[in-house]
Amino acid sequence: MSDPMKIGIIGCGNISRAYFEGAQKASNLEIKACADIRMEAAAEKAEAHGVSAMTVEELLADPEIELIVNLTLPQGHVPVGLKILEAGKHVYCEKPLALSLDEGQSLMDCATSQGLRVGCAPDTFLFKGSQTARKLLDDGWIGRPVSGTAFMNCHGHEGWHPNPGFYYEAGGGPLLDMGPYYITALLNLLGPVRSVMARCGRAFEERLATSPEAKGKVLPVSVDTHCAGVLEFESGAIVSMITSFDVWKHNLPNLTLHGTEGSLDVGDPNHFRTPPRLFRPEDGEQREIPFTHADNQRMIGVVDMVDAIRLNRPHRASGELALYVLEVMLAFDRSAKSGKSIPIIRRMERPEPLRTGLRPWAV
Repeated sequence: MSDPMKIGIIGCGNISRAYFEGAQKASNLEIKACADIRMEAAAEKAEAHGVSAMTVEELLADPEIELIVNLTLPQGHVPVGLKILEAGKHVYCEKPLALSLDEGQSLMDCATSQGLRVGCAPDTFLFKGSQTARKLLDDGWIGRPVSGTAFMNCHGHEGWHPNPGFYYEAGGGPLLDMGPYYITALLNLLGPVRSVMARCGRAFEERLATSPEAKGKVLPVSVDTHCAGVLEFESGAIVSMITSFDVWKHNLPNLTLHGTEGSLDVGDPNHFRTPPRLFRPEDGEQREIPFTHADNQRMIGVVDMVDAIRLNRPHRASGELALYVLEVMLAFDRSAKSGKSIPIIRRMERPEPLRTGLRPWAV
């Protein structure tokens, strides 16, 4: 077995903890160092997780580091990603991949020219709940999927996030923030999208932060905070989707699929902690399906990417997949503004499923 790949992290904000903790279970990689434009943030995370704190420039120049996880704010995903690639290192980015398709394509083109790889969150579609649901669909338990619903509704993140302002700036909003979990999960389950028809709006022009760290701060809203649409899949399935930061309370399921022979409650694409629930008419009631896959958590996308680099195979949470998801998400805005159904131009196949019955992090 080869030595673990040494990787770095740029961006030591709220989400970084999940990556540091996930890396502790990985046998094929090791976080060597972290960096942030705020050196005190890098030092704090480094001390907490037993790695080195570096400046961004030092981390980019370190010859031992082969891959860097880019956890900057959405506006920094492409500029920082390009710097990582130009430094000769693979990059794995938090979602969304970019703010525009041209930006995202520039990142992919740079990687191709350098002979490097781009990966991108979310990797939750590789979690045990989603992979169990994928096996149920592939084995025909609901027959041919014909419809579904995807609902992510809350009243925003200003009540808990220490730095909530970026959720209401370009690259934020419920669609670009939470939509990647749902759309990536749907692509994993149903395959490519043919078209999107949508309407979008916003309830407030300003928000008031109530989290302890940002309490009282006024947050200007420059993005739509309620997006409702219909996704038509190449398979013929039609899924109704709503992502909203304008909902106080609801009892809607997160992700459901309905087929010619049954219905499947897939669960929450943000974490897939609960087993899928299957209904078939001969059963008379919905039943919980035991997980077919071992436990995993955020960082599985990076683990799979490292394994793929070593074995020269495609990685699953890829830049190509994230760029496709971005096109689908941006089609909501295009449809809302034009009043027309927007065809999805890019081609994308479903990622390969994970093998079943394996230990954590086996891919």
